[in-house]
Amino acid sequence: MRAPARAVALLLALQSLGCPAQKAEHAAMSPTNPAHRNRLAREQSPYLLQHASNPVDWFPWGDEAFALARELDRPVFLSIGYSTCHWCHVMAHESFEDAEVAKLLNDAFVCIKVDREERPDVDGVYMAVCQALTGSGGWPLTIVMTPDKKPFFAGTYFPKESRFGRMGLVALVPKIAKTWRERRGDVAESAEQIAAALSKSQRPAAGGELTAAALDAAAEQLAARYDPEHGGFSDAPKFPTPHNLSFLLRHWKRTGDAASLGMATRTLRAMRLGGIWDHVGFGFHRYSTDARWRLPHFEKMLYDQALLALACTEAFQATGSPEFRDTARDILAYVLRDLTAPEGGFHSAEDADSEGEEGRFYLWSVPEVSELLGPEDGDLAIQLFRLEPEGNFVDPAYGVRTGRNIPHLAAPVPPELRERLEAIRQKLFAAREKRVRPHRDDKVLTDWNGLMIAAFARAAQAFDEPRYAEAAERAAAFVLRELRRPDGRLRHAWRAGTPSAAPAHADDYAFLIWGLLDLYEATFNVVHLEAALDLNRLLLEHHWDAAEGGLFFTPDDGEKLLLRQKEANDGAVPSANSVAMLNLLRLARITGDAALERRAAAIGRAFAGDVARLPSAFTQLLCAVDFAVGPSHEVVVVGRPGADDTRAMVKALREAFVPNKVVLFRPADEAAPAIARIAPYAAAQRALDGRATAYVCEGGACQAPTTDPAAALAALRVPPVKE
Repeated sequence: MRAPARAVALLLALQSLGCPAQKAEHAAMSPTNPAHRNRLAREQSPYLLQHASNPVDWFPWGDEAFALARELDRPVFLSIGYSTCHWCHVMAHESFEDAEVAKLLNDAFVCIKVDREERPDVDGVYMAVCQALTGSGGWPLTIVMTPDKKPFFAGTYFPKESRFGRMGLVALVPKIAKTWRERRGDVAESAEQIAAALSKSQRPAAGGELTAAALDAAAEQLAARYDPEHGGFSDAPKFPTPHNLSFLLRHWKRTGDAASLGMATRTLRAMRLGGIWDHVGFGFHRYSTDARWRLPHFEKMLYDQALLALACTEAFQATGSPEFRDTARDILAYVLRDLTAPEGGFHSAEDADSEGEEGRFYLWSVPEVSELLGPEDGDLAIQLFRLEPEGNFVDPAYGVRTGRNIPHLAAPVPPELRERLEAIRQKLFAAREKRVRPHRDDKVLTDWNGLMIAAFARAAQAFDEPRYAEAAERAAAFVLRELRRPDGRLRHAWRAGTPSAAPAHADDYAFLIWGLLDLYEATFNVVHLEAALDLNRLLLEHHWDAAEGGLFFTPDDGEKLLLRQKEANDGAVPSANSVAMLNLLRLARITGDAALERRAAAIGRAFAGDVARLPSAFTQLLCAVDFAVGPSHEVVVVGRPGADDTRAMVKALREAFVPNKVVLFRPADEAAPAIARIAPYAAAQRALDGRATAYVCEGGACQAPTTDPAAALAALRVPPVKE
């Protein structure tokens, strides 16, 4: 979306005007009362609760706030963030906890706080506005809008006082208030232009069928951006973007292109060596502030753990290299230890900050390590983890070394030192556990849990690890029990025993369906397929664009926002359309229902024009295209549950990297198996000579059934040579 010229002009004018602070027009809650609690105290969101004692007279998003704005004839000040966001904390401490700033905000605006993880629909709309008006975005997100939700000012972080060319709230708020009073016509015109431009920009560019040419083009674009020295696809800051890696693994599988495999594996190895990996307690931090993956932004997000565990699991299947299996296992160990709720679901994130400092929990000084470990082990840890007396960590606010270090490795640890280093790690971990921990955002989100269920289920298959399947089943049972309405539709969030009123979105359905499909293949429990099909029906019923294809983010009966978004580009998290396209293809092959495959094709056509312009921005969608273009396979295993020959056949299918397949299991001793209700073609299939038998089909043609796992793999075109 290109920002309208009039809107940009008004934005620039707001930065140059001057006026005295506006006199208070109504008696808000006292900003100087230390016992002050605003309306956010009644909310569930950890982020909103963090602001419940602010002197700012915050409202949650809702009709009450906008009705008051209309009554008082005031603009709305919208602030969006999330509970583990470092710069959200900075702005809160500097401005929203400050009595002077609070008085300015309370006098000029009706103020609304939104948790972007609880209301991604609201965040998505206004982040698009910010990116159009300013050329960038991020959190905290700051929007000023009319009482009818039309924005006319946007930005991100604002300090209290102006400094280094960044306007502070003390100067900015009076300028916006003056513009609202004296240039109302300009404000209204600008807001209308922004709303119209936003609506126009959100229509995806349709096109024809997506083909293998789009896959090759995306791989070429990623190769052009690839950092051959450090891995990844950008300079600093450097983000993991795991679906890029999953796509490249598929491209290698399709074409045999060693460069695609190398880009994926080199990036995963470099991340594991760098400081973006928590070498003491496991798990990946959010992103690297430098190009070498060494100095992270320290928050840990559930979705990153899920998507990176999936990428590492696939890299292990593709290469057989145990390093990728070990990384996936360590990610899952972290999630089980620190992000798993007693009820079975998975918490959302851990903060970057503790004791008011970013990264404090994760940093070490050389004297501290030496004293803790003793001379020999201390020297080894200092050497291997590249700890420096002056510190390798640079304070992000002041740009100076702090004497503290983030551990990272220059190269993989030699085999002869691994046992010793593990003992060192455990001592460091035990000491670190005595520190003040970062805040954990303990809400459970349906969409992110769906991703984590998929990660555990896929790892359970690839590593033959039943406890991972058990963790996935517990989480799935929790979500379907606690986050489903009586009518079967989903809710988005849960915390402290209660589901949130926040509506479910297309992500919630698509990601949970993904998890349930992988969970079926990990357990062969038909109930997971039945739940996936039921949720898919609801997703199509309430989110499908009947006119142009694809899925709207919000449901047809949801809150009316500035626009109803429909996107497929894959950012930090894949889009609902990308994930749903592959879900639909998998469900079509499982059920034999061609209508589902037609829906998948319609998603591809709906975004084909956008994909043609920048295919590397749609790598998760292109994973679905890779499945659709083929070759892809349907496999039915018929055998006795738990028998050795059945286990051997299933194990062979699960260990191989064959992403474009579905695998069903038909118990040999059941005349009317439950799977036949979903996949009728499985009803007639039998075990040959009483032995576990694989039926492999490709492109509408089925090969002769086989009792030999090697023959089944050959039919699936498994590459004979590992990396």
